Amino acid sequence: MTVASRTLTESQIQFGTSGARGLVDQFTDEACAAFTVAFIEVMKNEFAFDRIALGIDRRPSSPGMAQACAAAAEAVGVQVDYYGILPTPALALRALKDKVPAIVITGSHIPFDRNGIKFYRPTGEITKADELAITASSAAVPSITPEALPVDPSASEDYINRYAYLYPNDLLKGKRIGLYEHSAAGRDLNRLVLSSLGAEVISLGRTETFVPIDTEAVSEEDQAQAIAWSNEFSLDAILSTDGDGDRPLVADENGQWLRGDLLGLACSATLGIKALAVPVSCNSAIDLSGLFESVVRTKIGSPYVIAGMESLSKSHDAVAGFEANGGYLLQSDINVNAEQVAALPTRDALLPALMLFAESVKQGKTISECMAGYPQRFTASDRIKEVPTEKSKALLVEWANDLSTAQAQLELSDDVVDANTVDGLRMTLANGDIVHLRPSGNAPELRCYAESGSEEVAKTLVLQSLQKVAAIIR
Repeated sequence: MTVASRTLTESQIQFGTSGARGLVDQFTDEACAAFTVAFIEVMKNEFAFDRIALGIDRRPSSPGMAQACAAAAEAVGVQVDYYGILPTPALALRALKDKVPAIVITGSHIPFDRNGIKFYRPTGEITKADELAITASSAAVPSITPEALPVDPSASEDYINRYAYLYPNDLLKGKRIGLYEHSAAGRDLNRLVLSSLGAEVISLGRTETFVPIDTEAVSEEDQAQAIAWSNEFSLDAILSTDGDGDRPLVADENGQWLRGDLLGLACSATLGIKALAVPVSCNSAIDLSGLFESVVRTKIGSPYVIAGMESLSKSHDAVAGFEANGGYLLQSDINVNAEQVAALPTRDALLPALMLFAESVKQGKTISECMAGYPQRFTASDRIKEVPTEKSKALLVEWANDLSTAQAQLELSDDVVDANTVDGLRMTLANGDIVHLRPSGNAPELRCYAESGSEEVAKTLVLQSLQKVAAIIR
């Protein structure tokens, strides 16, 4: 019988910014069992429990991986509460309520041939220290026989109730909201919440074929499709999420997808948040708005945002965080319309969307009119795939040490006057434009984020930068 650390090393599965990610072929039953027993061993060093929560997204490989994880847990004497297909934040919410660890089988937005496992402590997401302990675990990997699992619907019901009763059931009466369902884990739950608040919900793009929606790099096809849907159905907004329902994608009445960090800004303003932790890549409109007592910039990834929120909560009583992908993390209990929304310090897609819709109704404005009230600083982002992480990291280190070469090779229009290497290479130009290059933590991809006073300039900076980097690396 092998030990977990050896099995995980041989699997070549890596931890990224959102759990362990790898090719589907790498997630063998043995690898899933190794992750499970290692996770349980690490959690038992701090917590007493005899059950874990387990859920999945809609990827075809997810049920089999869940069965392997469940069989391994039961082999070491830990019972499994299996909640089936549901949004990641719904499972996290239930695990926090029950004070038990949780495992989510999800690859979020990464390509179809990959999948992942995300882990939760009884108090929230695991830490980087937990990740190291899991990969170094000497727990024995048991022999298992995976079997079909009965589904408990109660975690999904709890998540629906969290939001369905915040406002009167006629809050969205008269509003036509398109729900781009694709293969999202929470598509049915989102429909129930919107309908319970009085919206007329129009089903869009529902499919049983997995669609890897990336809320930070919306495809040209999805951009055009949103405009077409908005025109065809006279929509007031469109709501979608990534595959596991922790990153929102919201379009205004014109079918224009909103940037996730601006959606987070609007949500924070509506909730009355006092202090924010956000990654370095987020829009500077957050700071320029003047709405917050404190804004802390972190490395990209929810563990860093969570650490920032925990620090802020020592001196502020209304703390939250969000990422450029729109995933919203609530550190504090918050009162909304005389109802308390309990803290949920992990990415959530539904809260920021609902807060924007509610604020639109309150102000009697369209979504675009609401968003126009915030500082107009434009961002764009995209990625290039199949870029070896080692190559992109080496190039960024070289450029960080020689900014004039970076400017020349990227053909930037102005001098680089400042560089931030907290996460990748974030270059500020003399004219205030920003170009931020960063290798993905989840896949062999290179992301580019740009910011400017002009939307077209931001888009051009992203396109140009990625083209230049691709030519150099490939």
